[in-house]
Amino acid sequence: MESQAFPQADTRLASLQSWLSTLPAELGADASTLRTASSDASFRRYFRIDIRGGTAIIMDAPPSHEDCGPFLHVGRRLQEAGLTVPRILAEDLEQGFLLLSDLGTHTYLQRLREGIDDAALQRLYRPALQELVRMQQARADDLPAYDVDRLGQELTVFNEWYVEKHCQATLSPSDAAALAQVFATLTADNASQPTVLVHRDYHSPNLMLPQADGDQPGVIDFQDAVAGPITYDIASLVTDARHTWEEEQQLDWSIRYWEAARAAGLPVGDDFAAFHRAYEWMSLQRNLRILGVFVRLSLRDGKHHYLDHLPRVQGYVRQVAVRYGAFKPLMRILDRLEGVEPSPLLYPR
Repeated sequence: MESQAFPQADTRLASLQSWLSTLPAELGADASTLRTASSDASFRRYFRIDIRGGTAIIMDAPPSHEDCGPFLHVGRRLQEAGLTVPRILAEDLEQGFLLLSDLGTHTYLQRLREGIDDAALQRLYRPALQELVRMQQARADDLPAYDVDRLGQELTVFNEWYVEKHCQATLSPSDAAALAQVFATLTADNASQPTVLVHRDYHSPNLMLPQADGDQPGVIDFQDAVAGPITYDIASLVTDARHTWEEEQQLDWSIRYWEAARAAGLPVGDDFAAFHRAYEWMSLQRNLRILGVFVRLSLRDGKHHYLDHLPRVQGYVRQVAVRYGAFKPLMRILDRLEGVEPSPLLYPR
């Protein structure tokens, strides 16, 4: 395969190519085959390259913006727990380059977008639920705490970016106080849950297709893992910001997860109704934050395609908020915001 043309001014790429020339010959890394694999919401980007016996992935994480240390640390924890994660083939932490084993070219999200029948869907997602249970048994005591302070701080993006910048609205003092109380209720409840390793984005873009039906998926993009609420990652999976799952499917997978987690001795409780309420509240907090984050990615970083997912995330927020009396003030605020049209000048395509 011919190498991809890259901008001449890409100094990171020049450094990467120089680094590739220093790798052990037995790896067989062919710099002429370097091509873009993907990018994400951070400053990281990924390349694919041919090596002896197949292909590998290069993570380019500029040290001025990213730290490869957490990726290596969490990756070891997940490998110890038996998960399928990229292996480290070579590294240069000073420059921010990692050469990783290639888990394949297709994520769950890509497979979903191609179209999939229900039988094949279940063959993908039921092992993903088991993989989540396995991940939550990994050691997490040396990871950053996802505690009430951090949960609360993260919700500030909803006010700043979604309410003020996207909806171009200013909350009245009474609405601001009501929203603050909703946030306090959410964060206190979610922070009180049992603590496990939390991936933070355990959903379709970060699950790689397994080698065969029924096998466990590959797990990627885990560098931001924390020690936090046990319901966070099941909420990520069943209220996926990139793909809409109807409530019936959400319920089916959450029950299957809960049963598997109980069987594994994880602290999910014996009352599914209580567990269901807890993970719904966790999903509400996560999706309120995502509304702000996606707007910020568009306005600050020019990644406007994230706005395409806002209607789905808004739907997940309303799905939960309408169900519980504690969130009536939030519903009133959301109803008012619906009548505010964001300026199209803010979002050039």
